[in-house]
Amino acid sequence: EPPTLELVDDPAPAPDGVVVAVRASGVCRSDWHGWMGHDPVELPHVGGHELAGEVVAVGREVSAFAEGDRVTDERIADAVKALYATGFFRDVRLEAQGDVLIVSVQERPTISSITYVGNKEFDTDTIKKALKDIGIAEARIFDRSALERAEQELKRQYITRGKYAANVQTTVTPQERNRVAINFTIDEGDSAKIARINIVGAKAFTEKQLLSEMTLTTPGWLTWYTKNDQYSKQKLSADLETLRSYYQNRGYLEFNVDSTQVSITPDKEDIYITLNITEGPKFTIGDVRIAGDLVVPAEELERLIRIKPGDVYSREKLQASAKDVSDRLGADGYAFANVNAVPELNRDTQTASFTFYVDPGRRAYVRKININGNTKTRDEVVRREFRQLEDAWYDGPRIDRSKIRVKRLGYFDDVNVETPPVPGTPDQV
Repeated sequence: EPPTLELVDDPAPAPDGVVVAVRASGVCRSDWHGWMGHDPVELPHVGGHELAGEVVAVGREVSAFAEGDRVTDERIADAVKALYATGFFRDVRLEAQGDVLIVSVQERPTISSITYVGNKEFDTDTIKKALKDIGIAEARIFDRSALERAEQELKRQYITRGKYAANVQTTVTPQERNRVAINFTIDEGDSAKIARINIVGAKAFTEKQLLSEMTLTTPGWLTWYTKNDQYSKQKLSADLETLRSYYQNRGYLEFNVDSTQVSITPDKEDIYITLNITEGPKFTIGDVRIAGDLVVPAEELERLIRIKPGDVYSREKLQASAKDVSDRLGADGYAFANVNAVPELNRDTQTASFTFYVDPGRRAYVRKININGNTKTRDEVVRREFRQLEDAWYDGPRIDRSKIRVKRLGYFDDVNVETPPVPGTPDQV
């Protein structure tokens, strides 16, 4: 026989919501809908509310009690904790009436509506999506801690836009049928401006030269349009990489940004940025060698190397040299060639020698050419511009030429070429 179940109204329901008592006799399983192969148990309505989700939660957490078990304070405490952990209930009580265990729960309210007032920097749909990931959305169970996290997340998003004075206030309005309405009132405030940027440790170049390379700046004639006088962590990271490239393209191979300090005034209107840098010595190029599996004559590859002994070190030229060698291997079908430039520094003479290690990989051929996104013309019109053929060896220059010819057709705003390897094969793209 399946266990008997009975849902009853609590004789003394809480005045601010429906209290549901679940009386169980027998073995409770983790789901009310599957009793060891028995027919499903129909879930009734209590107090005008559909309780399917909540009843399943109750059944899941009291399933540790079986007929004949001894009910101890420790086991009751564990069951109460587990029921609270579901997030469905704000009050839980367990008591015994004879040989029957009574579980009384009071539901948390559900969120009926959410409104936003004062948001201009972010559109409402963007805010809704961000808060839904936190747990604040219409038809969700209302959780005060989730609402506090939502407030902090909104403030954090405004800080990323430079609005440090943004203020978020929430109002929770109880409604009938155990529901609540939430209102977010947002005062975005003014964006904080960068009052000054200090670069500490610059010796080879003036601070004015370095600041001219950065995107972030102090207020000027056009900053009302560019917004470059508003602090952004992403912009600062990009500027640090710009400074690194600026130095390393001029010989300072060991340039490093030691620390960054960003401070804001108490009125949250002015921001001060301090960059601490170490320039290091200026290096020139020593020896340049090519090693590895040279499937192309070394003399031909050496002509592609843009750095020469005696030149000032340049990261840009070094990376371009590695790319040129890789492209040359790609012209012979080596689609997965890897070229690494390994430095050997001599700090006494301030020279840097480099060895380009070449790993061509296996020669690959093009298995199939797919065209995606073409809605302007027939595929044959596009394919006749290809210089790379199917079932032929991979040829990087021909692929690049094909891309240019397709773009020149004038049908497409942009043309991208991807050459993913064919799964399960080491030599096909």
